[in-house]
Amino acid sequence: MVDTGDIPQGNGSGFKRYWGPDLLSGFLVFLIALPLCLGISLACGYPAIAGIFTAIIGGIVGTVFSNSELTIKGPAAGLIVIAIGCVTDFGFTAGRDPAADIDAYRLALGVGVVAGVIQILFGVFRSGILGEFFPPAAVHGLLASIGVIIFAKQLPVTLGLGSEGTPLELLARIPSYFTDMHPQVGLIGIISLVIMFGYPFLKIPGLRAIPAPLVVVLVTVPLGLHYGLGREFLVDVPSNMFGALTFPDFSGVATATGVKYIILFSLIGSLESLLSAKAVDQIDPYRRKTNYDGDLLAIGVGNTASALVGGLPMISEIVRSKANIDNGAKTRFANMYHGMFLLVFVALAPALINMIPLAALGAMLVFTGFRLASPKEFVHMYHVGREQLVIFVATIVGVLATDLLVGIGIGILVKVLIHLVNGVPVASLFRLRADIDRSEDGATVKVNDSAVFSTWIGLKKRIEALKGETAVRVDLSGTTLVDHTVMDRLREMEKEFEEEGASLEIRGLEGHHPFSDDPTAARTKKS
Repeated sequence: MVDTGDIPQGNGSGFKRYWGPDLLSGFLVFLIALPLCLGISLACGYPAIAGIFTAIIGGIVGTVFSNSELTIKGPAAGLIVIAIGCVTDFGFTAGRDPAADIDAYRLALGVGVVAGVIQILFGVFRSGILGEFFPPAAVHGLLASIGVIIFAKQLPVTLGLGSEGTPLELLARIPSYFTDMHPQVGLIGIISLVIMFGYPFLKIPGLRAIPAPLVVVLVTVPLGLHYGLGREFLVDVPSNMFGALTFPDFSGVATATGVKYIILFSLIGSLESLLSAKAVDQIDPYRRKTNYDGDLLAIGVGNTASALVGGLPMISEIVRSKANIDNGAKTRFANMYHGMFLLVFVALAPALINMIPLAALGAMLVFTGFRLASPKEFVHMYHVGREQLVIFVATIVGVLATDLLVGIGIGILVKVLIHLVNGVPVASLFRLRADIDRSEDGATVKVNDSAVFSTWIGLKKRIEALKGETAVRVDLSGTTLVDHTVMDRLREMEKEFEEEGASLEIRGLEGHHPFSDDPTAARTKKS
């Protein structure tokens, strides 16, 4: 365990002591965030400046309201599908009717404000634990499907073409993109793709210190000037960013479209943010723990403020947060600095931003989409268990064929059906049967019937209530099935107990048959 006296804290003392590494990391994250914020905004059907508003507000609000020391708050590729769906359903025309586009944008902002207020309520009423309910395979399937959609939508943009059509239609047209691409724009896009996909393979330490998105910008801006690209192929931000402030229209909030996207923004945005915050906690060198309810509150306040002035939805974003850690950040003030650098740059140098080719931003998002839906994800799920791969793929197909909410519902339904096939009693899908036995040497939680994702929150609360005991044991010998969700979360809790100087022991699995060799694989009782 790390000596608590050596753990940096985002307070007044930490601000003074760690301003150097935090400022440097904030600057380096700003270099990554600038093109990504612009690209995500445009992919969402929002003005390019909207993503900058979001990152600036996220930098301030996240620093004030959240104790998550290393997460970077800002727009995320994972919300592109929801945002573009929202403006499209409100009448977005992709530039064919600018007045209709502005109306759709303002209606989407109204939805964003209400969704932000709901996220505030999530935080106030301590709903952060709800992120524990969703099965990992369904969540990863959701993220992978979002990656597929981003890839399908942004590849034609990268090659200078339009991206109208459903994701499946766009995927079917991939060969034609390369034959029909705009020659100069397509060349810039292909060069950008080569940089983004090739950069991870470079073994030159000095060069790897420069973020790949920055390299793309440095290479493609001169190419765009050389080819004399028209304004339609370049980023467009106003010379006065404050003149671009846009206020929401709440008239669409009570419509069917409004209600649908309020649910999507608040639920999926909260889930993605919780997953990111949890992932950052696991790679924090000081093993600090985020208050997830406080982080939801911060995201809610940030989203409300962002939507009120014309910004995109925000989450705790994993890619920029990982870069923040790699760059040596110590406290949450690095998040604030990254927002301040964005504010200063966009306020003082908008002409430089307007030189960036849209194809370069599209390539960055193609790379992001590919990473979300990486073949490694499919391989990982297969190694955890073939039934997890089935859930994962079912979620992806469900999302691509319907929408995000229905898709993740399909993934959960498939998981429930697999449990029933494996002999799980129907009642135990809804009610946890667990007894607690206390003794002089600790306490034992004995679980009966089954231990599955739908009853995990109840089991987690019982275990956490015993943290004052000298030792805690979870006896699973009486279960018919222990699913991957429970195994995965129990392994996490083992580490948490160990870091706190306590012990959590999992017992009673000797009579169970694992679905794979993975330590978190689901297990059924041997017949």
